[in-house]
Amino acid sequence: MSAPERIPPRSVTSVELLTEGELTVRGRIREASNAALFCTVAYEGQEASCVYKPVAGERPLWDFPDGTLAQREVAAYEVSEATGWGLVPPTVLRDGPYGEGMVQLWIEATPEAELLALVDGAEPEPGWKAIAFAEVGEGKTALLVHADDERLRRMAVLDAVINNADRKGGHLLPTEGGRLYGIDHGVTFNVENKLRTLLWGWAGEPLAGEAVEVLGALREGLKEGGDLAVRLTGLITAAELEATRARVEALVTSRQHPEPSGEWPAIPWPPV
Repeated sequence: MSAPERIPPRSVTSVELLTEGELTVRGRIREASNAALFCTVAYEGQEASCVYKPVAGERPLWDFPDGTLAQREVAAYEVSEATGWGLVPPTVLRDGPYGEGMVQLWIEATPEAELLALVDGAEPEPGWKAIAFAEVGEGKTALLVHADDERLRRMAVLDAVINNADRKGGHLLPTEGGRLYGIDHGVTFNVENKLRTLLWGWAGEPLAGEAVEVLGALREGLKEGGDLAVRLTGLITAAELEATRARVEALVTSRQHPEPSGEWPAIPWPPV
């Protein structure tokens, strides 16, 4: 009698794992301004670390509707996936131990990767882009710069599309494999222009050719009934979806990275 054929375990996608898996809270991330819980999630023999941000733990903000930050984080992931750049870790909206919330795959960052720096002088060295001058104590200033890195440039385009009001240095997670992820996208998709970021090094410069192509694809996906428009429905309001269409259209038309408007602080505080 022959031995029964072994069936290999089914491969579970990260989104499926986050959506269907059992969440176990392991601790709290105390640095976060809203309730953020470090968890593990297990499903069909697979397990991963993740972050769970329950809606009930969101701090009210004057310029965003209450109880909407988790949905905005998921919407940012959907836009990132539509670009094909994969800049936001897999993120889902689901029920958890403390009610509905955002659950996002945990990313181990490489602290040695240098993306931001403070330097002397008025001009950045080759390979760096200037952001602004910053006070460093005792009446001295230094030039804050970020790397002239294709991954950061893609992130700058994503932030312009989703109207990210809080792109800090600590929200950039480079990995050992060379990937770069952005996290903490709760304050995005506002109807008003609130772009606030450290990635101003390309402001006013022409968009890269690949960015123009990606934005063209986003424009199609955001049309009424388009794949991306359907996925964003229910995560952001109809007015916010229309504002996202307008931002993409403006980028496609100008073919330039946006510049600070002057109507809103251009750099988040604290910057890191």
